[in-house]
Amino acid sequence: MSAYSERSNANTDAQAAKRAFWRERRARHPRLWEALVADARVAALNRDERADFSSRSDAALQIVRLAWTSDGFLAQALYRLKARLQALGVPVLPRLAHRMAIAVGQVAIGDPVVVAAGVYIAHGQTVIDGITEIGAGCIIAPFTTIGLRAGHWVGPTLEPGVEVGTGARLLGEFRVGAGARIGANAVVIRDVPPGVTVVGVPARPLPATVPSSGPAVPPAVG
Repeated sequence: MSAYSERSNANTDAQAAKRAFWRERRARHPRLWEALVADARVAALNRDERADFSSRSDAALQIVRLAWTSDGFLAQALYRLKARLQALGVPVLPRLAHRMAIAVGQVAIGDPVVVAAGVYIAHGQTVIDGITEIGAGCIIAPFTTIGLRAGHWVGPTLEPGVEVGTGARLLGEFRVGAGARIGANAVVIRDVPPGVTVVGVPARPLPATVPSSGPAVPPAVG
């Protein structure tokens, strides 16, 4: 086999692997309606608003209301629309939805990112990129970056119920356990166990609180 044939076969294999990768990622996105309803419920709950929708039309009305009142929710809905259009193979429109999400709420979520239904992005100003996964029930505060370290395409996996504080950075390939909390302005570069709160640069778990044994009693004299 000639060198040209070998290069041609290698290119064909690489293209097939790339297509398979994108099919797998896009197949994992939740359906648009399912995601919008779940996102609306989580958003309403975190905004201390009514989160129980009585019907499909009521859910649609609440989605429209949240999109009108919250730039972050509108940008998140545009991301959902982009992901669904890409899964359907629609050209051009996904890029427009992506640009609109950036313009409306400064929310930039990359194509390889998989965001489960029922995530709350508060106020926008959020960047999520790379081969990254966000679990259901996660709360993402403004001015956060979740994604890549230089030269590496795999980002973090956030298990369900993770809370990411304002200004936090989660960079690189690691896992944040369910229910963990990331403090404001923390920089996370390694695994976080479930239910743990981490703070600082680089982020470290808060020290465990030691129960008080009561006031010290001075020794008896005499």
